[in-house]
Amino acid sequence: MDHPRYKIVARLDSGGMAEVFRGVAESTVGGIKRSVAIKRILPNLAKNKRFVQMFLDEARLAMSLQHANIVQVFDIGVSEVAPGEQAYFLVMEFVDGANLKVLLDALRTIGERISVSQSLYIMMEICRALAFAHELNDPETGRPLNIVHRDISPPNILLSRKGEVKLADFGLAKAASQLEHTDPGVVKGKFSYLSPEAANAQDLDRRADVFAVGILLYELLTGKRLFEGESDYKTVLAVRQAHVPAMAPQNPEVSAELEAIIRKALAKDPSQRFQRADDLGDALAQYLFAHNLKVTARDVEQLVNRCLSERQRAPQPKKAPSLIDDLIQDEILNFTSLDDVASEGKAPPVPTGDAPLNPEAFIDTRNWGLESESSLPPSGRSSAGSKPVSPSSGPAALESMLDGTAGKQLPAAAPKPRIPVAVFVVSLVVVLAAVAYFLLGR
Repeated sequence: MDHPRYKIVARLDSGGMAEVFRGVAESTVGGIKRSVAIKRILPNLAKNKRFVQMFLDEARLAMSLQHANIVQVFDIGVSEVAPGEQAYFLVMEFVDGANLKVLLDALRTIGERISVSQSLYIMMEICRALAFAHELNDPETGRPLNIVHRDISPPNILLSRKGEVKLADFGLAKAASQLEHTDPGVVKGKFSYLSPEAANAQDLDRRADVFAVGILLYELLTGKRLFEGESDYKTVLAVRQAHVPAMAPQNPEVSAELEAIIRKALAKDPSQRFQRADDLGDALAQYLFAHNLKVTARDVEQLVNRCLSERQRAPQPKKAPSLIDDLIQDEILNFTSLDDVASEGKAPPVPTGDAPLNPEAFIDTRNWGLESESSLPPSGRSSAGSKPVSPSSGPAALESMLDGTAGKQLPAAAPKPRIPVAVFVVSLVVVLAAVAYFLLGR
């Protein structure tokens, strides 16, 4: 490709399943350029057809979510990196700013926290994004898509230097129209931000996202995680119990009225929560208006820029030019939009079928990167072996999965190092020659 559509500029972030780069998209007409974020599946996962299909579903779903408070996906493509090997990319809107986790960490280093009014404003904007996604209908059939984000957490809330608030990463979202459905027993989402029904592997709806917004409100206003155990398993147990400590002793600015709103969002029983994200957003807006708390995007803008300035003052380790970045740029040179691939009749095969979550048979998706497609565990079986998980072994299977022991074997004893014969003979000759020289010399 003489004129590549995208160019890598810098690495932004890397996780266990994908890495994100800042890039530049150049139009073929007029040479118009704009900044984009490029998300790439890690090479080991690109070999897993099931994971790739989930990634493609994320792209198809995200491209239909066009809202001011949702990070927009512009394109999805594939690059041939070697014969029979492909790399998959999402090209997304680049948000110049920081995610909520970075913001909270920056404030924590200077001994501050987000004000009550700013906290409510940020979460009101997230409620707007969720309300749009929850109410979205299939453009062809008109039927509700029933989207649930399932991963409302600080890293997925982006705040721009202009005060915009955007929800990112619908990669764990589940819609009724999705082509690849959740495998039985897979619990998705960061454990501290799960809803009780998710922690119990039950069916989820939009009220699970409402609960996650309540968790974030608690964290923003108190400066503490609501659910955080010594291990993942204990964190999930805490989520199941859904105990919410009093907030006023931790932050005197949290009134009884505001705490009541947050507790309603955090009700253990979904029927007792706000039933819609915009209902929670309206309650937060009403509280701001009733208490004369003025807050706008300008306040968020000032907060973001101040935190980024504080972060830049801190010493940053120098990063050497990365060979990986150069290799990825080579992959981008061969980038082909999947729309073009589909027009050529080469669309990837689409699996079908659906199954409810089974709390007795959890699958540890962290091992996917080590699997080949031929070795994937059958649906409904434990990744630790080939035998079906019995109902009585469910809690133990969950505990071992959360503790990171499922599907692992003790490493074999390392073989003792052996000295090659040639090296031994040469060494022996050198030693004998040295001894002879020493004796003859005397």
